[in-house]
Amino acid sequence: MKPANDDEYASPPCLMHTFDPLTGDRVIDGDVVRWRKAERERLIAVRLAIPAVERRRLSQRIVTGLDRALGDVSGRIVSVYWPFRGEPDLRSWIKGLEARGAVGALPVVVHRHAPLVFRSWRRDEPLEPGVWKIPVPSHGIAVTPDIVIAPVVGFDPHCFRLGYGSGFYDRTLAALPRRTRIVGVGYEQQAIRTIYPQDHDVAMGMIVTENGIVTPIVTPPDAS
Repeated sequence: MKPANDDEYASPPCLMHTFDPLTGDRVIDGDVVRWRKAERERLIAVRLAIPAVERRRLSQRIVTGLDRALGDVSGRIVSVYWPFRGEPDLRSWIKGLEARGAVGALPVVVHRHAPLVFRSWRRDEPLEPGVWKIPVPSHGIAVTPDIVIAPVVGFDPHCFRLGYGSGFYDRTLAALPRRTRIVGVGYEQQAIRTIYPQDHDVAMGMIVTENGIVTPIVTPPDAS
C-alpha cells in the first residue's frame, strides 16, 4: 500500500470564485477579463456622471466613515491616494494626518510591472506629475504603510476590489506585511454582486462608502 503523506490530506482549493453566483455557470479567465473590462468602463462612467457638488458631499461622508473605521491613527503611516476620474476626494483628510500624529504617504508607480512604492508626503511638500499625470511626492522617502486606503472602481460583498486593470494594487497588496490594514473606499453605486476574483486578487479588510462600512461576508464552510 502506498504510504500516506500530508499532501493527500490537504483540503482541496475552493473554486467557488470561478462560478457565477447566480447561474452557477463556470467562468473562465478569458470571460473574466472581457467582463471586467466592460464592467470597469460602466462603473467609471457612472462615477463620472455624479455631479461634482454631490461627489464632494459623498466624499465628506466617506471621510467621516474612515475616521470611525480607523480610530486613532497617531504614530501610523497612512497611504491614501490623489483622486482620479471621479474617485472620492480625500485630499483634505490626508492633509490633516500630520496634525493627528500620523505620517501621510502617496503611492507612486515606478515601473509598469512592479509593485507601487509609497512615499511620505506632507501638505507643504512639493508634488510632481506621475503616471497619468497623477501628482506624486517629489522628495518623499519610501515607507511601508501601516494602513493603505485604496480607491475602488467596483467592489463585491467579499470586499474584493475591481481596479483599473493595470494590476498595480494587486501586486502591491500581495507584497505588503500581513499587519498592514487595507481599506477600500468608493461610492455605494460601485457595489456589484461579484468581481469574479482570481488567484491574484487580494480582498480588502473593509470597504468604506458614504453609507457606512462594508465588511467581508463569510462563505459557509460547505460552499467549497
